[in-house]
Amino acid sequence: MTIGFLSHLYPWTKALHVIAVMSWMAGMLYLPRLFVYHCEVPIGSRESERFKVMERRLLKAIINPAMIATWLFGIILVLTPGVIDWSAGWWLLKLASVILLSGFHGALTGWWRAFLNDANRKPQRYFRIANEVPTLLMIIIVIMVIARPF
Repeated sequence: MTIGFLSHLYPWTKALHVIAVMSWMAGMLYLPRLFVYHCEVPIGSRESERFKVMERRLLKAIINPAMIATWLFGIILVLTPGVIDWSAGWWLLKLASVILLSGFHGALTGWWRAFLNDANRKPQRYFRIANEVPTLLMIIIVIMVIARPF
């Protein structure tokens, strides 16, 4: 199902979608790095409290709104005539990767809550490895959208 008048808005919708994706990815790449550094400071310390503020602001003011905007403009793009060839398979892998990225976003939120409550039990190394997940998903998503290999 597509909605005809959205064709006229396509350049704007695509631009806003790309801006939202860039903002979401920036936060998704930075928050796990903050967790790495947060692991280094003592619980209850002034530094720990500063990290809590930074993490909350990043999550609530950038990552969450950017994810919502990404999904909103992405859905509008899907409803725009001629944007997706539904007989191709690339969009399925892209959609699955975006869903996984959204799940990772949920994991970040859970880890943030653990830090907020001084209940984090995961080591630095865990967050260093987790920091690679959004990068790998981003690579898949960009290749699917730009190259459309299948």
